Formats: sequence, C-alpha cells, structure tokens
Amino acid sequence: MGKKKILIIDDEENFCNLVKKNVERTGEFEVCTATNGDDGVRMIKEIKPDLILLDIVMPGLDGGDVVSMIREDETIKDTPIVFLTSLVRKDEAGVGFTKGYSLLAKTVTLGELISCIKENVRA
Repeated sequence: MGKKKILIIDDEENFCNLVKKNVERTGEFEVCTATNGDDGVRMIKEIKPDLILLDIVMPGLDGGDVVSMIREDETIKDTPIVFLTSLVRKDEAGVGFTKGYSLLAKTVTLGELISCIKENVRA
C-alpha cells in the first residue's frame, strides 16, 4: 500500500518545511504544503489528501474559511482535518469551527504529531 498523503496549510513556510521533513522521515507519509488558504483548497481538490494539518490564523482565507469551503464541497468534505496552531489551546477546541476536530499546539513533539496523524488519517 502506498504512502498516505498529508497536506499542511500554514502561512509560515519554514514551519511547513520543518514539519514536512520530519513527518516524511517516518517513511509512512508523503507531505505537500500550501502557504495560504486559497492554494490549500486548490491542492485539496487536486491531490485528495488523506489528512490536512491546518493553521487557524492566516492572511486571506483563514482556517475557519478553509474548513467551510471543504465541508461545502462534496468531493472533499470528508477529508480529515487536524488543527495545528499556536492560537487556540486544547481546552478551547470545542468552541466555534474547531468543534469536533483534533487540535495540536505548534509546540507539539514529533512523537505527539505522528501519533495524532496516525489516529486521524483516512484509512
């Protein structure tokens, strides 16, 4: 079976590259990145990822906008999403558009990140 596709949507390019490098090092995942919401939504439709790691605060389309666009599109609406952000604490995850989604702080360890990916990635 092939590698699972992960898409990171985050406006911090260096952060995207760091996460990509470390997640791909496991040998289990192929990681693509988008540094804004518009490109992220376009890439979701193109590559049909098995999981999206999504920042909340971004210029243009923010995380909430991206989630809304994903959930309104029948072809991608079931794509699993994990918020990876420095804005919201874990105890705030049940509020607003983050309700029902996993939430990780950007200070997450690699082990915690990989564990969360494995728990949430599409089977």
